[in-house]
Amino acid sequence: MQWFMNDRLSKTVSIPNTLYQSMEGRYFVGQTEHLCFGRGKNAWGGLLNPEHSNVHLFVNAFTITNHSDQPFEAEIWFNPIPPGKPRISKNVTPANTALSPLPKPEVKIAYADDIQGTPRKGVNAFRRIVPPQSTLASDEDGKFIFPPGGSFLLNLVSPADEIIQSEVAFGWFEKAGTDDCR
Repeated sequence: MQWFMNDRLSKTVSIPNTLYQSMEGRYFVGQTEHLCFGRGKNAWGGLLNPEHSNVHLFVNAFTITNHSDQPFEAEIWFNPIPPGKPRISKNVTPANTALSPLPKPEVKIAYADDIQGTPRKGVNAFRRIVPPQSTLASDEDGKFIFPPGGSFLLNLVSPADEIIQSEVAFGWFEKAGTDDCR
């Protein structure tokens, strides 16, 4: 027991990466406005990393809320060219509001609704069904990484006969762009 008492103890604390990114002022959250689609017209919301942002976008989480009584399909796209005229959401904030001045994201939340067509180019990486009167949540832990000029898009596919009201939300962090994205 004597040997234990003579050694200095050190305390190590492990925190989640998202908390660390928030403490550093690099974690942001936000959502689109309400999106209306149906009867052959689609909607989309996404994270757009501008060409000259000098940051890498790390997608941490996304949600899709379905206010209707009908399910619909959401397509998850990497680096597409979206249809329609995008609008930029003002519903964005740093997760750490204790910083002064508040950091501003380089990445933008863009969206469009009541549009014809689907995204072009890029990759439709996977799909999800969004149940009625619910929110579909996905935690990606920052594993989807997009350089300047890249984008992460949720395309909401029109059901046949009903108008859907929805919105999408995102949590992401940004790190200065380098060739090393660790």
